[in-house]
Amino acid sequence: MLKGISPLLSPDMLKILMEMGHGDEIVLADANFPAASMARRLARCDGAGVPALLEAVLSLFPLDSYVAAPVALMDLVQGDAYRPELWDVYRKIIAGAEPSKGIEMLERQAFYERAKSAYAVVATAETGLYANILLKKGVVRI
Repeated sequence: MLKGISPLLSPDMLKILMEMGHGDEIVLADANFPAASMARRLARCDGAGVPALLEAVLSLFPLDSYVAAPVALMDLVQGDAYRPELWDVYRKIIAGAEPSKGIEMLERQAFYERAKSAYAVVATAETGLYANILLKKGVVRI
């Protein structure tokens, strides 16, 4: 344990976050996401949901300020009437950590393509539908 660092961030997760450079992307994936087959680097966070992990990551991780939308969500498949409540939760968490950051909606297959080139994919226990979120790392300013 370390002071000030969420216990959700395992040593593997901290290593990934430290290795990432400006512009690298990470996916926090729900339990239905094909994380193992998509990931260049796979981290597991099986005991956590995405909102708690998102808060933990954003406590250490700046979002890219050089792009309009450093966050991307997987959009609904056409014809799917489901409205993910988690999207509002994510917006609130992001606004609290990094006010005025844009969020892009990506069609499902486009999200998968971005995930394949992401620096890492984190598999979670999140059971909410359309709960996948992609974050683009910004510059750490000291």
